[in-house]
Amino acid sequence: MKKVIFYDTTLRDGTQSEGISLSLHDKTLIAQRLDQFGFHYIEGGWPGSNPKDLAFFKEIKKAGIRRSRIVAFGATRRAHTKVSEDQQVKALLEAGTKAVTIFGKSWDFHVTEVFKTSLKENLMMIYETVAYLKSKKLEVIYDAEHFFDGFKENPDYAVKSLQQAARGGADNITLCDTNGGTLPHEIRRAILRVKRSIKVPLGIHCHNDGELGVANSIQAVGEGCVLVQGTINGYGERCGNANLVSILPILQLKMGAKCFPAGKLKELTQLSHYVAEICNMPLFNNQAFTGRSAFAHKGGVHINAMMKNSKTYEHMDPRQIGNHRRFLVSELGGKTNIMLKAKELQMELGKESPETRKILSEIQKLENEGYQFEAAEASFELLVQRLMGKSKKFFTRKLARINQEDIGDGSSRVTATVKLEVKGEEYLAEEDGDGPVNALDKALRKSLETVYPSVKDMRLTDYKVRVVNSSEGTAAKVRVFIESQDKENAWTTVGVDKNVIEASWKALIEAIEYKLLKG
Repeated sequence: MKKVIFYDTTLRDGTQSEGISLSLHDKTLIAQRLDQFGFHYIEGGWPGSNPKDLAFFKEIKKAGIRRSRIVAFGATRRAHTKVSEDQQVKALLEAGTKAVTIFGKSWDFHVTEVFKTSLKENLMMIYETVAYLKSKKLEVIYDAEHFFDGFKENPDYAVKSLQQAARGGADNITLCDTNGGTLPHEIRRAILRVKRSIKVPLGIHCHNDGELGVANSIQAVGEGCVLVQGTINGYGERCGNANLVSILPILQLKMGAKCFPAGKLKELTQLSHYVAEICNMPLFNNQAFTGRSAFAHKGGVHINAMMKNSKTYEHMDPRQIGNHRRFLVSELGGKTNIMLKAKELQMELGKESPETRKILSEIQKLENEGYQFEAAEASFELLVQRLMGKSKKFFTRKLARINQEDIGDGSSRVTATVKLEVKGEEYLAEEDGDGPVNALDKALRKSLETVYPSVKDMRLTDYKVRVVNSSEGTAAKVRVFIESQDKENAWTTVGVDKNVIEASWKALIEAIEYKLLKG
């Protein structure tokens, strides 16, 4: 398969995802990381729509982008407006990029209902805008918005719109499934027709409303499209855009396409997690290829087979894209899981050893009480250390108290007092926080930082509460997961109790212990 060009639009289409709001600094950081990976095009935003995007194009010139081509995005000229006088076209030129992408309407329904103009005028808008931008010596990618919906309704007009872009000199014409409802066989049928009518290289831009964004993109490449647009982790409006994190390994590792140097794919998981962090979005554990659970195995039968040959339950080697295999520990997995997990922790356990049976018995007991270790591997490692007599006592609790707070007055400020004995000395800390867990976290770390300064580097990044036995009503046990992070690693701990504060305290204590264990 020939070379496939990757065009990332995380900084524009991705930011339309609910819950994502990137600062100028955030956008610059992501662009630099995409450039390091080697993406061919990075769409920076729409300079005609807001001041931040225009500022980005000025800022990115100082960022030392070396591998990628920065692209400014815009639209065709407005109806009955001279292209050289159109304000958003002027903004495109002001962005100062060597490549621009403009979208135009391929669906006659949109032309008459949204643009409120004639079908003939729309064709002129496409041709004149492309031709004008080409006259400025720019590379022009034309996005045929709603192409596939337009093709279903009026194929002749949809193709005519592409022909106008080609006549104007477009370097690439990208076919867009903007509403995300097209099926793979419909993608194929439309592209076959387009290829008979125009000779300009084609691209594909899919949305994921039918959960077919990746499949449709792969189908399009198979039919001859040479440029793929999408976003990291599939971020985007409504159900998102086609996920480049999935498309890339499918094309390069499974279909033999030439996309990036082989070594770069080993950075894919790291890139996926980095962008999620900057966007302040949780990365779903079950995300294909780069999720934490993408190569995680839990069932005893599966793990036994995996020990014989990894191909039994894995479609590829996770190391190819920078991920890794995980064996989950639970009451369902049996002794094999325990043995393999211990090996990951550099502990040797025999399948029939007394220690293995002891650990399995304790896990089954704790999971019956509401614990869950498959999502809290730090707590599992601490448990194994304790049961094998290898744990280390870093501190002893002397006092932990949440001060009285008023309920219902709209204030969430709470004070926590923590007294610990550390290496024979007592340390007392009192800290205010936004709620009891935040206050306890701050006071706990404050009381330790004199002796263990490394705790200053860690922070609580996620906090989840689950009811274990809901039939008990307000007396039910709760399970608390706490995710912590330092400059290099992230880890999760778990605590269970009928009192949510007590459960949180248990998880907080283990988060600190794990940090100190790892140095």
